[in-house]
Amino acid sequence: MPGAGTDKTKRWVESFAPIVVLVEPQLGENIGAAARAMANFGLPRLRLVKPQQEWPNEKARVMAAGADRILDGAVLYGSLNDAIGDCSFVLATTARNHDQAKPVISADAAAAEMAQRVSGGESVAIILGASASVLKTTKLHWPIAL
Repeated sequence: MPGAGTDKTKRWVESFAPIVVLVEPQLGENIGAAARAMANFGLPRLRLVKPQQEWPNEKARVMAAGADRILDGAVLYGSLNDAIGDCSFVLATTARNHDQAKPVISADAAAAEMAQRVSGGESVAIILGASASVLKTTKLHWPIAL
């Protein structure tokens, strides 16, 4: 099983997977919840762009409920461009269409595209948060409609 979630009785397996980038997360709890979900789905790499609360954050650790590996490995960045600078394929998430030039694709289509690229050795990132500024990045390929 990739990853091991938060089950400490299972061996943690790091596999090549998309990088999760949280942009300006407001609360430590949001970071912790993201880390827990990441651990459950075998996504080991977390990047944080300008978190609004001090980092590291104890509330993030409590909310992560055992996904300490993800939090311990989180890397801080001063800008979104720095956080995705080494990525060859970047997707963002959105709940709205935003009337923009970039096409919006479904979560299923995004997952299929990411899986193909990750298996080919590409560095792939999924961006969450601050959608108005995120959708303007030139490296962004498509937003994912959620």
